[in-house]
Amino acid sequence: MSVDKQLGWRKCRMSDVMLEFYDGLHATPKPADAGPIFLGIRNLTADGGLDLSDVRHIAEEDFAKWTRRIQPQSGDIVFSYEATLNLYAIIPEGFRGCLGRRLALIKPNPEVVDTRFLFCYFFGAAWRGIIATNMISGATVDRVPLIRFPDFEVRLPPLPTQRRIASILSAYDDLIENNTRRIKILEEVARLIYREWFVNFRFPGYERAKMKGGVPEEWEVKRLADVCSLVMGQSPESKYYNEDGDGLPFHQGVTDFGYWYPQDRIYCTAENRIAERGDILFSVRAPVGRINVANKKIVIGRGLSAIRSTLGNQAFLLQQLKEKFQEEDTMGGGTIFKSVTKEDMQGIELLVPAELYIKRFEELAVAVFREIEILTTKNANLRQTRDLLLPKLVSGEVDVSDLEIET
Repeated sequence: MSVDKQLGWRKCRMSDVMLEFYDGLHATPKPADAGPIFLGIRNLTADGGLDLSDVRHIAEEDFAKWTRRIQPQSGDIVFSYEATLNLYAIIPEGFRGCLGRRLALIKPNPEVVDTRFLFCYFFGAAWRGIIATNMISGATVDRVPLIRFPDFEVRLPPLPTQRRIASILSAYDDLIENNTRRIKILEEVARLIYREWFVNFRFPGYERAKMKGGVPEEWEVKRLADVCSLVMGQSPESKYYNEDGDGLPFHQGVTDFGYWYPQDRIYCTAENRIAERGDILFSVRAPVGRINVANKKIVIGRGLSAIRSTLGNQAFLLQQLKEKFQEEDTMGGGTIFKSVTKEDMQGIELLVPAELYIKRFEELAVAVFREIEILTTKNANLRQTRDLLLPKLVSGEVDVSDLEIET
């Protein structure tokens, strides 16, 4: 262990900051419909989150067997060491499950390192360099040799400074989490109103409505081609792509970005297939049926289509498509080989209620979706600011040792 006298930071090994270190079992338990979580690599997000919306369960009677070596506890740090590297997450309060394949777990020593600081340090350039230097490229996947992991070097400031840095970065994460909760609430509001009015048919004045075949008699079923304009994406030749910002942002699939806010990575100068701001983006290649909204003018590739209502009810159409495909998954089934053609898209059947009810829903939904867009843009800005600050803080480039920050 060595000390950087200039900043009071010290170099040490991972073994100096860990109380315990385990890797997951090299097998997969029998799946169950419910029970403790079998934590997999797919549950770790690139930005350090733990996504438990789609988890694999193990039977209660198998839990003791699969946690014999280690049971993840609140405050433990889990990370990927094989296949997709540099995924990290902190186990939250109330988690009950076991460690899956290709994952390892660290129990930080609180007398040496602040858990949040160490977690943030893993996203810094110095640590990423350590991983890149030690990575072993195999025939099928890359991996980090866990036998050498305890000797990997970390550079730590004094514990009070660690806590200050963690507090600064955690403040951004707390704001992002709060906004995300608000977004989910707003989405649920729009969904519940839509279902009440247009699925359960309890719209304002429904008691007086005449029904025919289980549907109000004034309502119609029409094809998407009859009520919407449709643009099918087509990926241009590679010579049109660049990363310098020339042309329009290019997006290939809905999985490339989050709701309402495409993250621009590649630009395209061939403006042959365009989605305008506000167009509904619908994935037409696996997984089919994912839905998003363009927040700006973009070029769309083969994985996307752009849909715009010709009746002026874009918010209603968005909720209708989300209900039809994201809830029921009627088209793609999530299978890797599924895709749909322009004719398939044009033939999608949509219920067209009486204009009065569409307008009333549109008034409510537009306000909800506008607030969602504002909150999502705020989150994108918060993430960008946090990601700019993080490497400067965890490297000591920005000194916070004298700041009065509540930790």
